[in-house]
Amino acid sequence: MKQIIRFFSAVALMLSVGIFSCVAYGDIQLPDEYSVVAGSGADIGESVFSASASASPQGEYELEVKAFGVFPVKTARVKVSQRRYVTVGGEIFGIRLYTRGVLIVGSEEIETASGAVDPAARAGVKKGDIILEINGSPVSRNNDISSAVESSGGDEVELLIERAGKKQTVKLLPARSKVDSKFKAGLWVRDSSAGIGTVTFYDRKNGIFAGLGHAVCDVDTGEELPISGGDAVNAAVKGCYKGKDGSPGELCGVFAPGEIGELYENCGIGVYGAFSELPKTVEMPVAIADEVKTGKAQIISTVDADGPQYYDIEITKIYTKSGQRNMIIEVRDKRLIEKTGGIVQGMSGSPIVQNGMLVGAVTHVFINDPLKGYAIFAQTMAEEAERISSPGYSAAS
Repeated sequence: MKQIIRFFSAVALMLSVGIFSCVAYGDIQLPDEYSVVAGSGADIGESVFSASASASPQGEYELEVKAFGVFPVKTARVKVSQRRYVTVGGEIFGIRLYTRGVLIVGSEEIETASGAVDPAARAGVKKGDIILEINGSPVSRNNDISSAVESSGGDEVELLIERAGKKQTVKLLPARSKVDSKFKAGLWVRDSSAGIGTVTFYDRKNGIFAGLGHAVCDVDTGEELPISGGDAVNAAVKGCYKGKDGSPGELCGVFAPGEIGELYENCGIGVYGAFSELPKTVEMPVAIADEVKTGKAQIISTVDADGPQYYDIEITKIYTKSGQRNMIIEVRDKRLIEKTGGIVQGMSGSPIVQNGMLVGAVTHVFINDPLKGYAIFAQTMAEEAERISSPGYSAAS
């Protein structure tokens, strides 16, 4: 009798552990939020889990997820949206950004008659800070700083800076250089940036285009560049440095005459703006995140004079909980491997197409394996384009 009790106790314990493990797995791995197209249901994608819904009047509803149809796992939110359609890109474009304020990229000591002085360090300003104002006047160009400091007569200047999204005021005491007798702050600052990228899509409904899938960052600080505006210009690919293990490749692009649009925003999920002329390419539905599957797909990229071309890839992993790096992709196309060695800089923003839908955009390459890279969901970029086109949006805010 005792053996029977022990046996059933052991079985009950194993079942309890199994159920607990399953519930814990579901709580961690299953998303807290699902997106669905109007008229369809949420697919939780796991055979041991089931879901029941309760309606909500705000275009959302709650989903009660259970293991084996019995044991509660979590309550997830489901957002219902209309199907979006966009014109897919794949074209190279030039990017000229003008910063909001000026970005501090470094500082140096000033040699004075009494020795070396570091005004920036004394004031407490740091690499990566953004100078918005000097003595109450807005700053937009590098010479705004040097002019105000030189004319200070050696008196303190007041800087309004932004650090980690928070504004603060600091006092900086200029130092007189013994080289030219001018007052200087010892600051290296940047007021603009330029480069090339790939157009992901153009939304004819709201007039916004999206590219890159990630932010343009400063080369010295690695900080996302806050912009006051910018231009999208024509560009052409003149060559390519092939990617190899440990050394990312790069498209060699040049700006061509003519502006093709203006830039409104530079953020963690791409560069956004408006074209002056409508591109003449294919319109596709935008997949919601839950429609993206592992398996075969294609990217549209411009890597030579042939213009946008389709190249075979495979989506190997999907991360629904990640904000930006939602997929791992791997190049399978021998033509692209021969041309570039895989994914290279300049291909960021290349549209990813699967099952006739735009599912994402290439964002990063693996440094140690140029055949692999990260990608972002197209849904995320399309939602940002809608936000930018809304009446309450302030350009380059």
